[in-house]
Amino acid sequence: MDKVLNIITIVSMVFMTLFILLQSRGASLGAGFGGSGELHTTRRGVDKTMHQITILLAVVFVVSILLSVMI
Repeated sequence: MDKVLNIITIVSMVFMTLFILLQSRGASLGAGFGGSGELHTTRRGVDKTMHQITILLAVVFVVSILLSVMI
């Protein structure tokens, strides 16, 4: 059981990192690294889906760590 939780933790961490890096707030490469001048935008389409998947992966990551600590 412990190995399964470790694998879930590592996989969720890798995918969460990828999804965070793929989310950008602009059209240029500099916008992906914080160079965007926008203050607030509404998430739509793929951006909204990626945001929701990132939240889901974060929850899976935290729950898997908590379960592995308890076991």
